Amino acid sequence: MNETVAHLLIVDDDERIRGLLQKFLIRHGFMTSVARDAAHARRLLSGLEFDLIVLDVMMPGEDGLDLTRALRETLSTPILLLTAKGEASERINGLEAGADDYLPKPFEPKELLLRINAILRRLPAMTEPQDAPKVLHLGSIRYDLERGEMWQGQDSIRLTATEAALMRIFSACPHEPVSRAQLVEDLGRDKGAGAEQAQERAVDVQITRLRRKIEADPKQPRYLQTVRGAGYMLVPD
Repeated sequence: MNETVAHLLIVDDDERIRGLLQKFLIRHGFMTSVARDAAHARRLLSGLEFDLIVLDVMMPGEDGLDLTRALRETLSTPILLLTAKGEASERINGLEAGADDYLPKPFEPKELLLRINAILRRLPAMTEPQDAPKVLHLGSIRYDLERGEMWQGQDSIRLTATEAALMRIFSACPHEPVSRAQLVEDLGRDKGAGAEQAQERAVDVQITRLRRKIEADPKQPRYLQTVRGAGYMLVPD
């Protein structure tokens, strides 16, 4: 991401907001495309690759949450949700749907820029193939530490930007617990006044999503364990 211009997709049914966001993000160095609804976004995604999707939740027809769930079946591109509802339950719904972050409306454009840059920094860096890559084994799943890739047999397991960041954090210190507060900090989450508990809950949601991809029984995790009073710990074979 450091060497190339990031290409963003803005999906919002409000033409004025689309235009304002597009101009603002272009002015800050991003390549930007816009879509007026979910169907328009699908058409663009079928022919172009994007580094991040900025997606409004409240849209007529297929809303942002439904589109996020559908995209997550085949796409790992980071998604930042814009929501007019700031309640914690709504934010959790967005994360459970597969979003990487959320931003309640109304928001300052600068905050949107900060969140976009934070997500892009969490994207796995592309590395050259190594002669002897380091690999962690989680049962039938292999995690390549050098490339940040996860495989089951010959099948690649798609990780969102946040899930990939969590795997990098845990794989750097296997068999050692990492606190929720540390995960919030390492993920670059905003810890403004009163936000700490909500951000730690958001981390719990991301952990649950990651467990669904690496555990045979996510409710009784073998590899990504909860350590009472200490946080979470990766326990590879």
